[in-house]
Amino acid sequence: MQQNNQNVSFANEPYRDPDFTINFKAPFNAEPRQDVLVQQFITPTEKFYVRNHAPVPDINGESYALKVDGLVGNPLILSLSDIKNKFEKVTINASIQCAGNRRTMMSEYKKVKGVGWGIASLSTASWSGCRLKDVLEYAKVFTKTEGALHAVFWGLDFGCPEDNGKPYGSSITMEKAMNLDGDVLLAYDMNGEPLTRDHGYPLRVIAPGIIGARSVKWLDKVTVSSQESESFFQRRDYKIFHNGVDWNNVEKYWDKTPSLQELSIQSAICIPAPNSTLYLPFTITGYATSGGGRKVERVDISLDGGETWDYAELMGEDKGVCNKYWSWVLFKYTITQLPQLQNKDHQKIKLVCRAWDSASNTQPKDVKDIWNLRGVMNNCWHFVDITVLNQSIKNKL
Repeated sequence: MQQNNQNVSFANEPYRDPDFTINFKAPFNAEPRQDVLVQQFITPTEKFYVRNHAPVPDINGESYALKVDGLVGNPLILSLSDIKNKFEKVTINASIQCAGNRRTMMSEYKKVKGVGWGIASLSTASWSGCRLKDVLEYAKVFTKTEGALHAVFWGLDFGCPEDNGKPYGSSITMEKAMNLDGDVLLAYDMNGEPLTRDHGYPLRVIAPGIIGARSVKWLDKVTVSSQESESFFQRRDYKIFHNGVDWNNVEKYWDKTPSLQELSIQSAICIPAPNSTLYLPFTITGYATSGGGRKVERVDISLDGGETWDYAELMGEDKGVCNKYWSWVLFKYTITQLPQLQNKDHQKIKLVCRAWDSASNTQPKDVKDIWNLRGVMNNCWHFVDITVLNQSIKNKL
């Protein structure tokens, strides 16, 4: 992949929702307000979080061409029309989540490096396109024994500063790419409409169940390889180390540490916001996700910092027994009474949530146990401090 030596310019960026919380302006990285995030199961396109590494390319769909090469017997150059007409159209619901989701909270414990994401760097959409598997089979992809181990993706977003101006690149395993139940798509529609520029028009990868960094936007080329992507973002980013690794000694650990793929079990409370003051009754609302298609089986809620728990009500898809749960679940829990509030004008409480998936994975309690210098995969219990006022005492005043 050749370096693009043109000057990087952000003068032709697309319109964005003014209600976004902007975490980095250029390249643009933003998340919706956390209360807005959980209003609908399918996130409206204009509210879907945005993660960019370079200026957004302005691509002509009529002249666009996807290249497929590497360990294939029939290298391809496909127009967008070819992709739409030669291959079956498939639609899935899937959440995309940045590996840096909740990074700011990890950085509050101990400083980390990276864009400071809150709890809303994930969203859920309905994606339509063709299966990557179908395209690779059409290209007569080699077998695993012939060395076909990785599907390597390159985008058209030239100007990534971390990789000397190259476009964004990443890869997934061929095991994931060729698995019919893995549901990896080359997507051209989002929520029933063509992809917007911020979300990868005209074509992007959707690799559900793994970190968003692998779902490359503005897809230029798919290369089947015996090695994972050589991109900076595969080899020198999106890896998790123990807390003894820092920027003084990390170099010796990069190559021996696997690149992140499947997401961890995760949940967060979106409503109420931290430090809210509320009267009874009120409802806790949030989301939970897991990786690898594993189903979120339950979300626990605590009103006392994790001493005691109760079950939240879940709102999500029911696909039966399978590992194809690519979308989040939303949860809610209504509090109508609070015994510790009796005879007090107010009571401070610490709300907590934690999720469990179908493999009995759950979230660790403390961020200190999973701290890492890149601030990725923060999935510790989510704590929210609030104050509850006693309405009955107020009414007596």
